Amino acid sequence: MSETAVRRLREAASEDGVDCDGLRVTATGAGYRFRTPDLDREGLSESELETVATDNRAYVTNWDFWTTVAPDSPADRAFLRWLEGADDRSVPERYERLADGIVTEWGQLRLAVDREDDGGRRYEVRHVDDADAPADDLERHDDPLDARAVAKHDERDRYRPLKTAPTLRSGWVFPDLDPRELVSTVDFFYPATVVNWHREREGDLDVDHWRETMGRQSGIYGVIETWDRGEGHDHVNWVAEACCDDSQCLKRREWEYDDETDLDVDGGDGEFPCREPCSLVVSAARQWTKLEGEQSRTYEFELTPSEKEQIEAIVDAVAEGRADEIREADVYDDANRYRARYLRAKLFDDDGNLGGVETED
Repeated sequence: MSETAVRRLREAASEDGVDCDGLRVTATGAGYRFRTPDLDREGLSESELETVATDNRAYVTNWDFWTTVAPDSPADRAFLRWLEGADDRSVPERYERLADGIVTEWGQLRLAVDREDDGGRRYEVRHVDDADAPADDLERHDDPLDARAVAKHDERDRYRPLKTAPTLRSGWVFPDLDPRELVSTVDFFYPATVVNWHREREGDLDVDHWRETMGRQSGIYGVIETWDRGEGHDHVNWVAEACCDDSQCLKRREWEYDDETDLDVDGGDGEFPCREPCSLVVSAARQWTKLEGEQSRTYEFELTPSEKEQIEAIVDAVAEGRADEIREADVYDDANRYRARYLRAKLFDDDGNLGGVETED
């Protein structure tokens, strides 16, 4: 333990006192008092305080880290303490676990923290799918800003409009980050998730429900406010089921129809909350508003039972993002490409009309 840490301890004890994770140190007229859950020493001289501090270095270096190294932001500090379970474990227990590294998941991020000899912390960020991959086999990054580029496209190099979608590509690592760099990296991957997580923990999360959010829309999006199906609000349930499922977004939906009306659809199990319908939901809702404004028509087709089930399977495969996973040779899968092409060849006319039935405007 450095002499600087001991000096800071003496100065803090002489001013407002030290109170951190079970460590309490104060200066009195009779000398210093040094307390931990297992120790209480009074009347200590400066040299005796240094000896006791050295003997209890875990408590002292832990206090020094949270006092002089960790970020000042309440949200960032709470997040870093949560990563190592600082509010649930004693300092000795935590230091023992930190020696081996403590691992936590945040969406598709695998966050690891371990302890340096002086009590400092170093952090690693990688994809959860790369948990067991040697770091040397992964693409190394040291600048938190690089997370923006990593998160921009998915595994197939397609643009990711929703940063909290479970489509983050793997194959990279940020192996050696300090506390501030760690929080910045997480924020570049998943913007505002840490601060909203902290607001929720503090009871300060400001949630804007569907009606509030849609009431603010203007221009081409103003049409959404007119989309209301009565007390059941089925349309909003459909939107939430389509866009806000765990398979589509890693946030946990906290917004409902309004303050008094909950949706029937589960909000998900994500660690970080969603406080309002996002821009992707608003954009999709605008399109659905236009489509739902059409008058219903009755169309008649003749399908075998297997053909009906095949159409259902194709829609389900596309909706669940499984279409690309179905192999060409797997002709027993209803959503197989050749099966779909056969169905099209059989049921569609030359103008692309199902069953030869034209679509009525």
